[in-house]
Amino acid sequence: MFTIGCHLSSSKGYEAMARTAASIGANTFQFFTRNPRGGRAKDISPDDVEAFETAAEEAGITRILAHAPYTLNPAAAKPETREFALMTLADDLQRMEATPGQLYNMHPGAHVGQGTEAGIQKITDALNQVLKPEQSTTLLLETMAGKGTEVGGTFEELADIISRIQLSDKVGVCLDTCHVWEGGYDIKENLEGVLEAFDRAVGLSRLRAIHLNDSKNPRSAHKDRHEVIGGGRIGLDALAAVTAHPALRDLPFYLETPHDEVAEYGEEIRALAAAREAML
Repeated sequence: MFTIGCHLSSSKGYEAMARTAASIGANTFQFFTRNPRGGRAKDISPDDVEAFETAAEEAGITRILAHAPYTLNPAAAKPETREFALMTLADDLQRMEATPGQLYNMHPGAHVGQGTEAGIQKITDALNQVLKPEQSTTLLLETMAGKGTEVGGTFEELADIISRIQLSDKVGVCLDTCHVWEGGYDIKENLEGVLEAFDRAVGLSRLRAIHLNDSKNPRSAHKDRHEVIGGGRIGLDALAAVTAHPALRDLPFYLETPHDEVAEYGEEIRALAAAREAML
């Protein structure tokens, strides 16, 4: 089954997201746990969760992906920024248990001039504090484009983080096609080689979700500029090939492409599904 969806607003709750996803032909969705720039999260309604479970079953939705706010930076130099990251991570992971067994994605962080080693150590220190043996949520570290002082721009950096996490069975990776492309990995002409490199460094068993985005920039640009599917430098065929690859085809895919209307994601889903089917 092709599990694909897009990023949706969580302002009206879980049930509304499930029904919106179904209306565009999606069978999964991604959402921010709170304002992407930070702030307090809205209370979760048990009635909304119960209604969501019904709507999700009707739509064939079994997997959803929550995304941490962009301001979360456990690798920061400032103590108050790290404290915010710790509080937000702990709160979000607790809230995720309202919908057990789901995925929670975060950008690893930026070392802001302290150096990659210092950044990696601070990220792992934070995760070792917030991950709990009893949690059912899998935390995903996202592959980054290597912009500025971002940590996670290479597979080896992600592997280094994971190797230092005590409860590493609670951790996986979300591969972003735009990010890895702009980070220098040629998923257009050498997808097999990229996956082999990922497997050597991290292990394909850690790969739990994919952000499916085209890129405005050429490979190795290190800028992180998403584009609509087929409108960028990667292209529809290469992205459809990602969804059809035997090692990836059963993963959930999430569109984060720039659109003004939710219905436009439905058009991308249909185009990808048709191109994928032709490759299988």
